[in-house]
Amino acid sequence: MSGELRIPTYEFTWEDGTKETLPFRIPSGKKKRIRQLIAFSAYLKYIDKHTGFKVSSRGWVYQLENLRLINKDQFDSVENIINECREKGTLSIDFVAEEEGRKFSGIEIPEDSTPIEFLKQYLESPLICEKWYTPDWWSGEEYYIQMLVEKIDLKTLFEPVCLDYHIPVATSKGWSSKLQRAEYARRFKQAEGRDLKCVLLYCGDFDPDGGRISDSIRSNLDDLKNVVWSDGARGYNPVNLIIDRFGLNKGFIDENKLTWIDNLITGSGKNLADPKHSNYGMEYVQTWLRDIGEQKCEANALVTRPDQGRTLCRNAIESYIGSEALSRLNEKRQRVTEEMDQVRKKTGLSESIDGALKLIDECKEAPPR
Repeated sequence: MSGELRIPTYEFTWEDGTKETLPFRIPSGKKKRIRQLIAFSAYLKYIDKHTGFKVSSRGWVYQLENLRLINKDQFDSVENIINECREKGTLSIDFVAEEEGRKFSGIEIPEDSTPIEFLKQYLESPLICEKWYTPDWWSGEEYYIQMLVEKIDLKTLFEPVCLDYHIPVATSKGWSSKLQRAEYARRFKQAEGRDLKCVLLYCGDFDPDGGRISDSIRSNLDDLKNVVWSDGARGYNPVNLIIDRFGLNKGFIDENKLTWIDNLITGSGKNLADPKHSNYGMEYVQTWLRDIGEQKCEANALVTRPDQGRTLCRNAIESYIGSEALSRLNEKRQRVTEEMDQVRKKTGLSESIDGALKLIDECKEAPPR
């Protein structure tokens, strides 16, 4: 989405019948608060239709700043207002992207179809089951790739590209958990056992701690090389792992005019550029202040440049597996389809299933006795 999106002016009809024409504005004060939230939410819903993918509350402030609707000094307050809208019901609670780790498991949703319709669907599945068959995508490849990103906005942005190349992607949310590290390390160990070169692509904030996170990935994995899984599998030695931080970097930020934040305030609310900060005198902070200055760029800023962000992701992947990788992957899928087609034709499976489906339709149409 670009800053060229035209924001309309809406005429609102309230419950008391009064009408009010309102441009986009940030809710302020307590007077007519709910009206302000309703109007503000209406504009966000309009913008959302042109976004193309779901972003977090923090990602939304970058969208609004990119459209020149708010300033950088309003980021925190507007993020709070968006969450207030979700709490008050003027925006749906699932309007923004949330970390998957917070989702419930074990939810069961009743079928919309009848038992007979459900049976028909299952009978039809052998005719198209190649859609659900997962080939060994990495067979014959040189590299095996996984991706970590720092923010949920990056995952939702990059996920379509990663799906194209069948690359696992997850959010690390800063310093990733031991279990998450052990899980992707286990896949790397299995891949190295097949003589594949392993690559971890990483994209995160461009700030002092963002650099430390990516620089510490190997040592954090090394700490787990002696772990034992419940099935007896052992840990992974990352000595040969290729770790590639493909973003963010200053060149990309400046080239694509992403938003710089003029402070080094961390998640704890303390400013690394403050001489009173316990880490102020550390080399990584002083190097940053010398080379970059008292500014940073949050990875969420990429949501304002989705096309460039996905190109960044695609280029990082193809730098290892090549620009023709999609053709190779499609050929593997096509070979599966051809093999299943041959079996269905040789065994007469298609004709048998078609006959069974006709019998089921006749049973449905027959009057009850």
